[in-house]
Amino acid sequence: MRACVTVLLLATAPAWGAPFAVQLGAVRLGLDAPPGFADTSFTGSPRLQEMGESLTSASNKILLFAISDADLRSFSQGDTPDFRRYMIVVTPRGLAEQQVSASQFDAFVADALRGLGSPAPDENYRKYLDSQPRGTSVLLAELRRETTVVSVLQGTRLPAVQRSGLLENLLAKDVPRYAVSTTTLLILKGKALSLSVFSGYDSPEDIAWIKATTERWVDQLERLNRK
Repeated sequence: MRACVTVLLLATAPAWGAPFAVQLGAVRLGLDAPPGFADTSFTGSPRLQEMGESLTSASNKILLFAISDADLRSFSQGDTPDFRRYMIVVTPRGLAEQQVSASQFDAFVADALRGLGSPAPDENYRKYLDSQPRGTSVLLAELRRETTVVSVLQGTRLPAVQRSGLLENLLAKDVPRYAVSTTTLLILKGKALSLSVFSGYDSPEDIAWIKATTERWVDQLERLNRK
């Protein structure tokens, strides 16, 4: 069975990065993952579906859940993917059939960003995250705020790894682990979308990557839907 799945995925590999359309009411939206990532919906995998669903509320409709091409290859071959970077696009189910007005978008943004608090005081994000409770997602920076696009950077210090043996726990150093994500709320063809990009955070290069990827992805989707 695993071999059959691998053959199927390899056969459809050229389509991994191809744009596709989703129907929301009377509107057809064009969607695509950034280069190096692939939408997972064609795999039909319950495991990947559950992973995507864990990233958002049940009140949202998932339009795209993408993982890296390398992770998709590992998954197709029965290996354990890293799942270090991935992304998702959702739309509120209550707004999926509507053309969203400016006031509705403002309410959508306010609801999505409620309770985030103030941004970090500077770009020493790891120091700031060390001062926050483990497992709590906090606002690091506001990346963009316009009439139809709002984007923020968030981060979290992950819970400590629980090791199996008592001696191993006593000897192990508690090495901090961090993760970052961006949330971008925007209107495309009158539809309200939320784009989220997730990454491990080991160095400033991860911050640079997630900011650049988010910006390029938004630009890519806006160009795709100007037609």
